Amino acid sequence: MTEEQRKAFDALHNFIRSLSEKAGKDEAYAEDLWNRILQSEGVLKELAYYHDTGSFWDGYAIEGFHLTDILVWQVDHFKAYMDRREEMNRYKTEKLFVESLDIMLQMEKDPQPFIKKMREESGTDFDTRVL
Repeated sequence: MTEEQRKAFDALHNFIRSLSEKAGKDEAYAEDLWNRILQSEGVLKELAYYHDTGSFWDGYAIEGFHLTDILVWQVDHFKAYMDRREEMNRYKTEKLFVESLDIMLQMEKDPQPFIKKMREESGTDFDTRVL
């Protein structure tokens, strides 16, 4: 690994630590997430692109689902809880992003439970499976 590559990895590692802290996650979570990201070329590229541009690359998909699909599902899913007082993901973009990366990593191992949820849970008050 070149010095430039090491610096890039260090920057991403620090970025994950910072995002995790802002998301209310502890250091152990951040390190676990980082180590799993290192095992996934696709998720690593998503993270690097977001770090560098502040936008989503969406060049990596699992069974047709991209990072933004996961983000949209999370926001949509939590709309059902908007009347509740407890802290919600919708107020923490860092939490949404970190958890979306985490979900994408989990989907690499077993995508079906998440695909089922994304297709069936919408945050609406009606059954979207009949639409």
